Amino acid sequence: MKWGVIRFPGSLDDGDALWALGEVMGQEARALWHKDETLGGAECVVLPGGFSYGDYLRCGAIARFSPIMRAVARFAAEGGLVIGICNGFQILCEAHLLPGALTRNRSLSFICQPVTVRVENAATPFTCAARTGDLLRLPIKHGEGRYVAPEAELDAMERRGQVLLRYVDPRGEASDAANPNGSMRSIAGVANERFNVFGLMPHPEHAVERALFGQDGLKLFESIVLSRSSSRLGEESAAR
Repeated sequence: MKWGVIRFPGSLDDGDALWALGEVMGQEARALWHKDETLGGAECVVLPGGFSYGDYLRCGAIARFSPIMRAVARFAAEGGLVIGICNGFQILCEAHLLPGALTRNRSLSFICQPVTVRVENAATPFTCAARTGDLLRLPIKHGEGRYVAPEAELDAMERRGQVLLRYVDPRGEASDAANPNGSMRSIAGVANERFNVFGLMPHPEHAVERALFGQDGLKLFESIVLSRSSSRLGEESAAR
């Protein structure tokens, strides 16, 4: 499967994403520059974590106007798979490819720690290698990770199953204490209505090797590979 990892000025985790996909998983992964106007045939586009454009104005506010984001918007509109991690999530919200917004952490300070998230919907291209209710241990590191949206929109998202990941304690229970940044309804990751664009604050690319932070992050990347393989089989069957 072909992956494209976008590098914006100030991207921090693009190298980690390329390592996870290419070296750990054996996928075909290449870097894409923010000034590129095409995606190089990528079947899934990754917007990585970091501090794109120095987080000036607010996180992701400038990156959304990068030339490559026009290609990302077209790709998403055509049903292409897009995943935004941390700063990438912020960019996707700023670009209106995902609902809601990411605001300052409740503590008004940068946080860097492991968290537990619960898979809320396993019937998506980003979670299909897991089961609903599975717990994943992943790291977070952000200053603006508090997810917010109007209550009516959150209700609609919950009904449609767009909340894919939720912060919980190690027993799997959502609570204020287990919510590291004060996100509304303890939301850690959401998808768009078509379920082909996904954003999350935790970093799965930092949890792909047992010796470093465990391998729970692989579940999300493996889901994308699995869903793409299934899609290809469907396309081949339809062609026959």
